[in-house]
Amino acid sequence: MTNADILFQNANLPAAPLSDILVRDGVIAAILPAGSMAAEGRPTVDIGGRLLLPGFVEGHIHLDTSFYGDVWVPHKPCTDGFDVHERVRFQAENMADAAPMIDRARNQIELSIAQGSTRMRSHVMVDGSVGLASLETVLAVRAEYRDLIDVELVAFPQSGILRSPGTDRLLDEAISLGADVIGGLDPASFDRDPQRHLDVVFGIAERRGVPVDIHLHDGGSLGAFTIEEIIARTEATGLQGRVAISHAYGLGDLAPDAARRLAARLARAGIAIMTNAPGAHAFPPVALLRAEGVTVFSGSDNIRDSWWPYGDGDMLGRAMMIGYRSGFYTDAELEAAFDVVTYGGAKALGLADYGLEAGKRADFVALAAAHVPEAVVSVPHQRAVYRAGRLVAENGKVIR
Repeated sequence: MTNADILFQNANLPAAPLSDILVRDGVIAAILPAGSMAAEGRPTVDIGGRLLLPGFVEGHIHLDTSFYGDVWVPHKPCTDGFDVHERVRFQAENMADAAPMIDRARNQIELSIAQGSTRMRSHVMVDGSVGLASLETVLAVRAEYRDLIDVELVAFPQSGILRSPGTDRLLDEAISLGADVIGGLDPASFDRDPQRHLDVVFGIAERRGVPVDIHLHDGGSLGAFTIEEIIARTEATGLQGRVAISHAYGLGDLAPDAARRLAARLARAGIAIMTNAPGAHAFPPVALLRAEGVTVFSGSDNIRDSWWPYGDGDMLGRAMMIGYRSGFYTDAELEAAFDVVTYGGAKALGLADYGLEAGKRADFVALAAAHVPEAVVSVPHQRAVYRAGRLVAENGKVIR
Protein backbone atom coordinates (compact mmCIF):
# COMPACT_ATOMS: atom_id res chain seq x y z
CA MET A 1 0.00 0.00 0.00
CA THR A 2 1.17 3.56 -0.77
CA ASN A 3 -0.07 6.89 0.47
CA ALA A 4 -1.63 7.38 -2.96
CA ASP A 5 -3.87 4.28 -2.74
CA ILE A 6 -7.64 4.77 -3.06
CA LEU A 7 -10.18 1.95 -3.02
CA PHE A 8 -13.36 2.50 -5.05
CA GLN A 9 -16.02 0.07 -3.84
CA ASN A 10 -19.26 -1.30 -5.28
CA ALA A 11 -18.87 -0.04 -8.83
CA ASN A 12 -21.20 -1.34 -11.54
CA LEU A 13 -18.84 -1.75 -14.49
CA PRO A 14 -20.03 -2.41 -18.07
CA ALA A 15 -20.08 -6.17 -18.74
CA ALA A 16 -18.70 -6.99 -15.29
CA PRO A 17 -20.06 -7.95 -11.87
CA LEU A 18 -20.19 -5.41 -9.05
CA SER A 19 -16.54 -4.53 -8.55
CA ASP A 20 -13.95 -2.86 -6.36
CA ILE A 21 -11.20 -0.86 -8.03
CA LEU A 22 -7.83 -0.18 -6.44
CA VAL A 23 -6.24 3.02 -7.71
CA ARG A 24 -2.56 3.63 -7.04
CA ASP A 25 -0.87 6.90 -7.96
CA GLY A 26 -3.75 7.79 -10.27
CA VAL A 27 -3.64 4.48 -12.17
CA ILE A 28 -5.95 1.47 -11.92
CA ALA A 29 -3.91 -1.15 -10.10
CA ALA A 30 -6.55 -3.89 -9.82
CA ILE A 31 -10.22 -4.63 -10.45
CA LEU A 32 -11.79 -7.43 -8.42
CA PRO A 33 -15.30 -8.53 -7.46
CA ALA A 34 -16.86 -6.31 -4.79
CA GLY A 35 -15.72 -7.22 -1.30
CA SER A 36 -12.52 -8.90 -2.47
CA MET A 37 -10.22 -6.15 -1.17
CA ALA A 38 -10.05 -4.92 2.39
CA ALA A 39 -9.67 -1.21 2.97
CA GLU A 40 -6.60 -1.73 5.21
CA GLY A 41 -6.43 1.94 6.10
CA ARG A 42 -6.78 3.17 2.52
CA PRO A 43 -9.16 6.02 1.71
CA THR A 44 -12.34 4.55 0.22
CA VAL A 45 -15.01 5.83 -2.13
CA ASP A 46 -18.32 3.96 -2.22
CA ILE A 47 -19.76 4.15 -5.72
CA GLY A 48 -22.94 2.67 -4.30
CA GLY A 49 -23.79 0.41 -7.23
CA ARG A 50 -23.87 3.24 -9.75
CA LEU A 51 -22.65 2.63 -13.27
CA LEU A 52 -18.96 3.48 -13.62
CA LEU A 53 -17.93 4.53 -17.12
CA PRO A 54 -14.61 5.64 -18.57
CA GLY A 55 -14.15 9.41 -18.74
CA PHE A 56 -15.66 10.83 -21.92
CA VAL A 57 -13.49 11.97 -24.82
CA GLU A 58 -14.42 15.38 -26.20
CA GLY A 59 -12.78 14.85 -29.58
CA HIS A 60 -13.65 18.09 -31.39
CA ILE A 61 -14.40 21.45 -29.82
CA HIS A 62 -13.47 25.11 -30.32
CA LEU A 63 -12.46 26.70 -27.02
CA ASP A 64 -11.60 30.03 -28.62
CA THR A 65 -14.87 30.83 -30.40
CA SER A 66 -17.65 29.82 -28.00
CA PHE A 67 -19.88 32.45 -26.41
CA TYR A 68 -20.92 30.09 -23.60
CA GLY A 69 -21.22 32.16 -20.43
CA ASP A 70 -21.19 35.41 -22.43
CA VAL A 71 -24.23 37.43 -23.49
CA TRP A 72 -26.60 35.71 -25.90
CA VAL A 73 -25.57 36.17 -29.53
CA PRO A 74 -28.52 35.73 -31.96
CA HIS A 75 -27.76 33.36 -34.81
CA LYS A 76 -27.37 34.95 -38.23
CA PRO A 77 -28.40 32.63 -41.10
CA CYS A 78 -26.36 32.42 -44.28
CA THR A 79 -27.85 34.44 -47.12
CA ASP A 80 -27.98 31.59 -49.67
CA GLY A 81 -27.63 28.22 -47.95
CA PHE A 82 -24.78 26.97 -45.78
CA ASP A 83 -21.54 28.70 -46.77
CA VAL A 84 -18.29 28.30 -44.82
CA HIS A 85 -16.83 31.58 -46.12
CA GLU A 86 -19.87 33.53 -44.90
CA ARG A 87 -19.92 31.78 -41.54
CA VAL A 88 -16.25 32.65 -41.02
CA ARG A 89 -17.08 36.30 -41.74
CA PHE A 90 -19.99 36.23 -39.26
CA GLN A 91 -17.66 34.70 -36.68
CA ALA A 92 -15.10 37.49 -37.10
CA GLU A 93 -17.82 40.10 -36.64
CA ASN A 94 -19.17 38.44 -33.49
CA MET A 95 -15.75 37.83 -31.95
CA ALA A 96 -14.97 41.54 -32.15
CA ASP A 97 -17.75 42.21 -29.61
CA ALA A 98 -17.30 39.13 -27.41
CA ALA A 99 -16.10 38.90 -23.82
CA PRO A 100 -12.37 38.21 -23.33
CA MET A 101 -11.42 34.87 -24.87
CA ILE A 102 -9.76 33.60 -21.72
CA ASP A 103 -13.04 33.91 -19.79
CA ARG A 104 -15.09 32.24 -22.50
CA ALA A 105 -12.58 29.40 -22.84
CA ARG A 106 -12.63 28.83 -19.08
CA ASN A 107 -16.42 28.70 -19.10
CA GLN A 108 -16.45 26.13 -21.87
CA ILE A 109 -13.72 23.89 -20.46
CA GLU A 110 -15.44 23.81 -17.07
CA LEU A 111 -18.71 22.90 -18.77
CA SER A 112 -17.00 19.92 -20.43
CA ILE A 113 -15.30 18.76 -17.23
CA ALA A 114 -18.54 18.98 -15.27
CA GLN A 115 -20.31 16.80 -17.86
CA GLY A 116 -17.66 14.07 -17.59
CA SER A 117 -14.99 14.74 -20.23
CA THR A 118 -11.48 13.96 -19.01
CA ARG A 119 -9.77 14.19 -22.43
CA MET A 120 -10.27 16.86 -25.08
CA ARG A 121 -9.10 17.91 -28.54
CA SER A 122 -9.75 21.58 -29.24
CA HIS A 123 -9.21 23.33 -32.55
CA VAL A 124 -7.83 26.87 -32.18
CA MET A 125 -7.67 29.51 -34.90
CA VAL A 126 -4.19 30.10 -36.29
CA ASP A 127 -4.19 32.15 -39.49
CA GLY A 128 -3.47 35.57 -40.90
CA SER A 129 -6.57 37.06 -39.25
CA VAL A 130 -5.59 36.32 -35.63
CA GLY A 131 -1.97 35.22 -35.80
CA LEU A 132 -0.95 33.21 -32.74
CA ALA A 133 -2.92 35.25 -30.21
CA SER A 134 -5.83 32.81 -29.83
CA LEU A 135 -3.46 29.89 -29.41
CA GLU A 136 -1.48 31.73 -26.74
CA THR A 137 -4.69 32.38 -24.79
CA VAL A 138 -5.93 28.80 -25.00
CA LEU A 139 -2.48 27.45 -24.09
CA ALA A 140 -2.74 29.47 -20.88
CA VAL A 141 -6.18 28.00 -20.17
CA ARG A 142 -4.87 24.48 -20.84
CA ALA A 143 -2.08 25.03 -18.31
CA GLU A 144 -4.56 26.37 -15.76
CA TYR A 145 -6.74 23.24 -15.99
CA ARG A 146 -4.02 20.63 -16.55
CA ASP A 147 -4.88 18.80 -13.31
CA LEU A 148 -8.55 18.50 -14.26
CA ILE A 149 -8.50 17.55 -17.95
CA ASP A 150 -6.01 16.68 -20.69
CA VAL A 151 -6.32 19.06 -23.64
CA GLU A 152 -4.79 18.49 -27.07
CA LEU A 153 -4.71 21.55 -29.33
CA VAL A 154 -5.05 21.69 -33.12
CA ALA A 155 -3.59 24.62 -35.04
CA PHE A 156 -6.64 25.36 -37.19
CA PRO A 157 -6.55 27.68 -40.25
CA GLN A 158 -10.14 28.93 -40.02
CA SER A 159 -9.51 31.58 -42.70
CA GLY A 160 -7.80 29.12 -45.01
CA ILE A 161 -4.11 28.59 -45.68
CA LEU A 162 -3.69 29.96 -49.20
CA ARG A 163 -6.38 32.66 -48.89
CA SER A 164 -4.80 34.00 -45.68
CA PRO A 165 -1.23 35.12 -46.40
CA GLY A 166 1.40 33.96 -43.93
CA THR A 167 -0.75 31.19 -42.47
CA ASP A 168 1.65 28.42 -43.53
CA ARG A 169 4.41 30.02 -41.45
CA LEU A 170 2.06 30.64 -38.52
CA LEU A 171 0.91 27.02 -38.48
CA ASP A 172 4.50 25.86 -38.28
CA GLU A 173 5.21 28.32 -35.46
CA ALA A 174 2.10 27.11 -33.65
CA ILE A 175 3.62 23.65 -33.25
CA SER A 176 6.74 25.19 -31.72
CA LEU A 177 4.54 27.20 -29.38
CA GLY A 178 2.72 24.13 -28.06
CA ALA A 179 0.01 23.02 -30.48
CA ASP A 180 -0.11 19.23 -30.79
CA VAL A 181 -1.88 18.66 -34.12
CA ILE A 182 -1.88 20.37 -37.52
CA GLY A 183 -5.30 21.21 -38.95
CA GLY A 184 -6.77 22.04 -42.34
CA LEU A 185 -10.02 23.34 -43.81
CA ASP A 186 -11.86 22.34 -46.99
CA PRO A 187 -8.79 22.20 -49.26
CA ALA A 188 -10.86 22.24 -52.47
CA SER A 189 -13.79 24.57 -51.79
CA PHE A 190 -12.21 27.07 -49.39
CA ASP A 191 -8.65 27.46 -50.68
CA ARG A 192 -9.60 26.09 -54.12
CA ASP A 193 -6.28 24.29 -54.46
CA PRO A 194 -6.32 20.96 -52.62
CA GLN A 195 -2.80 19.99 -53.63
CA ARG A 196 -1.11 23.11 -52.28
CA HIS A 197 -3.29 23.10 -49.17
CA LEU A 198 -2.38 19.49 -48.41
CA ASP A 199 1.28 20.21 -49.21
CA VAL A 200 1.32 22.62 -46.27
CA VAL A 201 -0.65 20.43 -43.86
CA PHE A 202 1.19 17.18 -44.49
CA GLY A 203 4.52 18.97 -44.88
CA ILE A 204 4.25 20.33 -41.34
CA ALA A 205 3.00 16.97 -40.05
CA GLU A 206 6.05 15.20 -41.49
CA ARG A 207 8.55 17.85 -40.45
CA ARG A 208 7.20 18.30 -36.93
CA GLY A 209 6.09 14.72 -36.29
CA VAL A 210 2.52 15.65 -35.38
CA PRO A 211 -0.90 14.20 -36.29
CA VAL A 212 -3.36 15.75 -38.76
CA ASP A 213 -7.04 16.70 -38.29
CA ILE A 214 -8.74 18.33 -41.28
CA HIS A 215 -12.17 19.98 -41.28
CA LEU A 216 -14.07 18.82 -44.37
CA HIS A 217 -17.54 20.27 -44.93
CA ASP A 218 -17.78 19.58 -48.66
CA GLY A 219 -20.58 17.24 -49.67
CA GLY A 220 -21.14 14.75 -52.46
CA SER A 221 -18.51 14.03 -55.06
CA LEU A 222 -16.30 16.97 -54.04
CA GLY A 223 -16.16 15.69 -50.48
CA ALA A 224 -15.41 12.15 -51.71
CA PHE A 225 -12.67 13.47 -54.01
CA THR A 226 -11.02 15.35 -51.12
CA ILE A 227 -11.20 12.28 -48.89
CA GLU A 228 -9.44 10.30 -51.62
CA GLU A 229 -6.72 12.96 -51.78
CA ILE A 230 -6.26 12.85 -48.01
CA ILE A 231 -6.03 9.04 -48.13
CA ALA A 232 -3.32 9.29 -50.82
CA ARG A 233 -1.34 11.82 -48.77
CA THR A 234 -1.66 9.77 -45.62
CA GLU A 235 -0.30 6.67 -47.31
CA ALA A 236 2.46 8.56 -49.12
CA THR A 237 3.72 10.16 -45.91
CA GLY A 238 3.41 7.06 -43.72
CA LEU A 239 0.98 8.80 -41.38
CA GLN A 240 -1.45 5.87 -41.16
CA GLY A 241 -3.21 5.94 -37.80
CA ARG A 242 -2.38 9.62 -37.22
CA VAL A 243 -4.89 11.38 -39.47
CA ALA A 244 -8.50 12.38 -38.80
CA ILE A 245 -11.13 13.98 -40.99
CA SER A 246 -13.67 16.02 -39.07
CA HIS A 247 -17.29 16.26 -40.28
CA ALA A 248 -16.81 14.53 -43.66
CA TYR A 249 -20.40 15.39 -44.60
CA GLY A 250 -19.86 13.98 -48.08
CA LEU A 251 -19.76 10.43 -46.73
CA GLY A 252 -23.41 10.83 -45.82
CA ASP A 253 -24.30 11.83 -49.39
CA LEU A 254 -22.91 8.69 -51.03
CA ALA A 255 -24.89 5.61 -52.03
CA PRO A 256 -24.18 2.72 -49.63
CA ASP A 257 -21.92 0.79 -52.00
CA ALA A 258 -19.82 3.88 -52.79
CA ALA A 259 -19.62 4.79 -49.10
CA ARG A 260 -18.57 1.24 -48.27
CA ARG A 261 -15.75 1.29 -50.84
CA LEU A 262 -14.45 4.60 -49.53
CA ALA A 263 -14.79 3.39 -45.93
CA ALA A 264 -12.63 0.37 -46.72
CA ARG A 265 -9.93 2.69 -48.06
CA LEU A 266 -10.18 4.90 -44.96
CA ALA A 267 -9.78 1.85 -42.75
CA ARG A 268 -6.70 0.66 -44.63
CA ALA A 269 -5.15 4.13 -44.28
CA GLY A 270 -6.03 4.27 -40.57
CA ILE A 271 -7.91 7.55 -40.99
CA ALA A 272 -10.45 8.32 -38.27
CA ILE A 273 -13.73 10.13 -38.92
CA MET A 274 -15.21 12.65 -36.47
CA THR A 275 -18.94 13.36 -36.51
CA ASN A 276 -21.15 15.29 -34.13
CA ALA A 277 -24.30 14.28 -36.06
CA PRO A 278 -25.27 17.88 -36.88
CA GLY A 279 -28.95 18.47 -37.38
CA ALA A 280 -28.92 20.33 -40.71
CA HIS A 281 -26.47 18.17 -42.65
CA ALA A 282 -25.98 14.71 -43.97
CA PHE A 283 -23.37 13.06 -41.78
CA PRO A 284 -21.12 9.99 -42.03
CA PRO A 285 -22.89 6.61 -41.75
CA VAL A 286 -21.55 5.53 -38.37
CA ALA A 287 -22.57 1.87 -38.50
CA LEU A 288 -21.29 1.37 -42.06
CA LEU A 289 -17.93 3.00 -41.24
CA ARG A 290 -17.47 0.95 -38.09
CA ALA A 291 -18.39 -2.26 -39.92
CA GLU A 292 -15.57 -1.54 -42.39
CA GLY A 293 -13.10 -0.98 -39.55
CA VAL A 294 -13.00 2.83 -39.52
CA THR A 295 -12.45 4.53 -36.16
CA VAL A 296 -15.36 6.90 -35.56
CA PHE A 297 -15.22 9.51 -32.80
CA SER A 298 -17.17 12.59 -31.80
CA GLY A 299 -17.16 16.00 -30.20
CA SER A 300 -19.44 18.90 -29.39
CA ASP A 301 -17.87 20.99 -32.17
CA ASN A 302 -19.38 24.46 -31.75
CA ILE A 303 -21.07 25.46 -28.51
CA ARG A 304 -23.25 28.60 -28.68
CA ASP A 305 -21.09 30.36 -31.23
CA SER A 306 -21.37 31.90 -34.69
CA TRP A 307 -22.13 28.56 -36.33
CA TRP A 308 -25.11 27.52 -34.24
CA PRO A 309 -26.71 28.32 -30.86
CA TYR A 310 -26.78 24.75 -29.52
CA GLY A 311 -24.37 22.70 -27.43
CA ASP A 312 -23.99 21.71 -23.79
CA GLY A 313 -20.62 19.94 -23.71
CA ASP A 314 -22.22 16.62 -22.77
CA MET A 315 -20.62 13.74 -24.65
CA LEU A 316 -23.10 11.24 -23.22
CA GLY A 317 -25.86 13.40 -24.70
CA ARG A 318 -23.86 13.45 -27.93
CA ALA A 319 -23.88 9.63 -27.95
CA MET A 320 -27.68 9.75 -27.60
CA MET A 321 -27.86 12.22 -30.50
CA ILE A 322 -25.65 10.06 -32.70
CA GLY A 323 -27.75 7.02 -31.89
CA TYR A 324 -31.01 8.89 -32.50
CA ARG A 325 -29.94 10.27 -35.87
CA SER A 326 -28.40 6.95 -36.91
CA GLY A 327 -31.53 4.94 -36.13
CA PHE A 328 -29.79 2.92 -33.42
CA TYR A 329 -32.25 0.95 -31.28
CA THR A 330 -30.71 -2.34 -30.14
CA ASP A 331 -28.45 -2.58 -27.12
CA ALA A 332 -25.49 -3.36 -29.38
CA GLU A 333 -26.18 -0.24 -31.45
CA LEU A 334 -26.52 1.95 -28.35
CA GLU A 335 -23.23 0.57 -27.07
CA ALA A 336 -21.66 1.48 -30.42
CA ALA A 337 -22.87 5.07 -30.01
CA PHE A 338 -21.25 5.12 -26.58
CA ASP A 339 -18.01 3.74 -27.99
CA VAL A 340 -17.87 6.71 -30.37
CA VAL A 341 -17.60 9.16 -27.42
CA THR A 342 -15.21 7.01 -25.37
CA TYR A 343 -12.94 4.33 -26.81
CA GLY A 344 -13.34 5.57 -30.39
CA GLY A 345 -12.16 9.01 -29.31
CA ALA A 346 -9.30 7.53 -27.33
CA LYS A 347 -8.12 5.57 -30.37
CA ALA A 348 -8.41 8.58 -32.69
CA LEU A 349 -6.41 10.72 -30.27
CA GLY A 350 -3.86 7.99 -29.59
CA LEU A 351 -4.54 7.75 -25.84
CA ALA A 352 -2.63 4.65 -24.75
CA ASP A 353 -3.52 5.06 -21.06
CA TYR A 354 -7.30 5.17 -21.56
CA GLY A 355 -9.82 2.59 -20.38
CA LEU A 356 -11.37 0.75 -17.46
CA GLU A 357 -8.69 -1.86 -16.89
CA ALA A 358 -5.57 -2.36 -14.84
CA GLY A 359 -2.68 -0.20 -15.97
CA LYS A 360 -4.89 2.59 -17.35
CA ARG A 361 -5.37 5.99 -15.78
CA ALA A 362 -8.23 6.13 -13.31
CA ASP A 363 -10.53 8.47 -15.23
CA PHE A 364 -14.18 7.62 -14.78
CA VAL A 365 -17.73 8.90 -14.44
CA ALA A 366 -20.25 7.50 -11.96
CA LEU A 367 -23.96 7.90 -12.70
CA ALA A 368 -27.32 6.28 -12.06
CA ALA A 369 -28.02 3.75 -14.83
CA ALA A 370 -28.14 -0.02 -14.94
CA HIS A 371 -25.94 -0.33 -18.02
CA VAL A 372 -24.54 1.54 -21.04
CA PRO A 373 -27.68 1.37 -23.25
CA GLU A 374 -29.79 2.89 -20.47
CA ALA A 375 -27.17 5.60 -19.88
CA VAL A 376 -27.19 6.54 -23.58
CA VAL A 377 -30.95 6.93 -23.82
CA SER A 378 -31.60 8.45 -20.37
CA VAL A 379 -28.50 10.70 -20.16
CA PRO A 380 -28.48 11.01 -16.34
CA HIS A 381 -27.34 14.46 -15.28
CA GLN A 382 -26.23 13.70 -11.72
CA ARG A 383 -22.63 12.57 -12.14
CA ALA A 384 -19.37 12.25 -10.25
CA VAL A 385 -16.28 12.75 -12.42
CA TYR A 386 -12.86 11.41 -11.46
CA ARG A 387 -9.52 12.15 -13.11
CA ALA A 388 -6.57 10.01 -12.01
CA GLY A 389 -8.70 8.86 -9.08
CA ARG A 390 -9.44 12.38 -7.86
CA LEU A 391 -12.96 13.85 -7.78
CA VAL A 392 -12.90 16.82 -10.17
CA ALA A 393 -16.63 17.47 -10.67
CA GLU A 394 -19.92 16.46 -9.09
CA ASN A 395 -23.49 17.20 -10.08
CA GLY A 396 -22.53 19.84 -12.62
CA LYS A 397 -19.93 21.66 -10.50
CA VAL A 398 -16.17 21.58 -11.02
CA ILE A 399 -14.12 20.86 -7.90
CA ARG A 400 -10.71 22.54 -7.92
